[in-house]
Amino acid sequence: EDILNPGTTKHLETNGGRPLNGSMPYFNVQWHGAGAIAVIGWPGQWAADFIRDGSTGLQVRGGQELTQLTLLPGEEIRSSLSVVQFYEGNMVRAQNVWRRWMMEYNVPRPGGKILPPQWNATSSVQFAEMMMANEDNQKKFIDRYLEEGIKIDYWWMDFGWYYYQPPDIRYEADVRRFPHGLRAITNHGRAKGVKSIVWFEPENVNAESKIYKEHPEWILDAKLGVMLVNLGNPQAWQWMVEMVDGQLVKEGIDLYRQDFNMEPLEIWRQADPADRQGITENKYISGYLAFWDELRRRHPEMLIDSCSSGGRRNELEAMRRAVPLWRTDYNNVGYVVFNYRIAPKEELPRALQCHTYGLARWLPYFGTAARDDDLYIFRSGLTPSVVSTWDVTNPKLDYNLLRKCHQEWRAVAGYMLGDYYPLTGYSQAADAWMAWQFDRPEAGGGMIQAFRRSDSPIESARFPLQGLDGDASYQVRDMDNNSATKITGQELMTAGLPVVMKNKPCAVILTYQKAE
Repeated sequence: EDILNPGTTKHLETNGGRPLNGSMPYFNVQWHGAGAIAVIGWPGQWAADFIRDGSTGLQVRGGQELTQLTLLPGEEIRSSLSVVQFYEGNMVRAQNVWRRWMMEYNVPRPGGKILPPQWNATSSVQFAEMMMANEDNQKKFIDRYLEEGIKIDYWWMDFGWYYYQPPDIRYEADVRRFPHGLRAITNHGRAKGVKSIVWFEPENVNAESKIYKEHPEWILDAKLGVMLVNLGNPQAWQWMVEMVDGQLVKEGIDLYRQDFNMEPLEIWRQADPADRQGITENKYISGYLAFWDELRRRHPEMLIDSCSSGGRRNELEAMRRAVPLWRTDYNNVGYVVFNYRIAPKEELPRALQCHTYGLARWLPYFGTAARDDDLYIFRSGLTPSVVSTWDVTNPKLDYNLLRKCHQEWRAVAGYMLGDYYPLTGYSQAADAWMAWQFDRPEAGGGMIQAFRRSDSPIESARFPLQGLDGDASYQVRDMDNNSATKITGQELMTAGLPVVMKNKPCAVILTYQKAE
């Protein structure tokens, strides 16, 4: 939060050309009893200024940071998408109006259907992001999940399937490890009711790449050690579409996951003529969005997963075409080859809780990794979409715990697509409590998640709930002991819901349903 005193300006911007790299372009401006949600949809380098005059006037300016250019005859460029939602009264209600607008008009609906929660699973941790994977072990992991009674919706495969020496970036299965391509694995999963996710990073190329050697004129190269396929070039754009679409069809891929692990800004700007600053970025962004639009046109049943070093590209234009199934690289799993920052175990649940607390205000659908050995951490990372990285070939895992985690998620995941009410303030402190409520008024029910952190001396609290029917009664159920209590909606909203946690750290999930 920032206070805008008379005569002050607040400047915000992203870094390096990825739109969530430092700041999110989602803002809520509040004044006495009212406010406005202001959001900039620009998948590149954006900037915004909040300029207060000497009295009560506020000017908000934002969009692509640099557009100092002339246009050629007949040429068009794209402006940023801007959304402003004015409101009076409760800021939390305004955020829920935003969430509902996102779900109704923006979150993708493959096949025209509302996107349901989904459970994904992967063996990337065990096989170095699939650089050590093969057809047999991928099939075995799918089978082992199902044998343990853990129904997975998607099997997730990472970019190692096209790993070669020398490090050529190719988009075809390594026949040494996948003699029948990925199609043998995706067919195996489909036969058992499991769809497939495959991770691509098609924009990023290197000097060994076939596309660079054959068409260097299609590549943006600022001599910075990284290169981009220029999506602003119609020929390069067409190649990208046909290459990715060809693999989706050939390998039977159900969900396209696109990553982007580089900073493009300097490459874009070094390609600009002096009198056309910002043109390369603008053309590139237009091509990037058109690329996704074309894939969705060709595959109307397919969902796209947006990833960029874990959540650095999730601005509004992208979120109208894709969802972030991996919201951050600051997570609870490690990889053999790559040096991600792995959160210390005592810090991790606080980070997961804080991620959900803030992100749920803006994005109703997102995902993260699921822990296999700690119920407190698992509950801290409960999201509408999860990806389990469990080694289900290990007989020593606590499969009863894994099944409990899976069953809990199945029972409550749908609530997370409803209205969201923070019940405590935001805190990263180890001695705090954090809690929130997800409510589905259409279904007459919802859930509360509450967390007592490791250093908290407090054993109990009361949380007034929101959005309920004051004239109705609700069955409140604790998921740990399945005990149920009947409480009126009026009491839940005024006196509050009592929550007791004698252990620390501890997490509880309570559900409620309107009684007959």
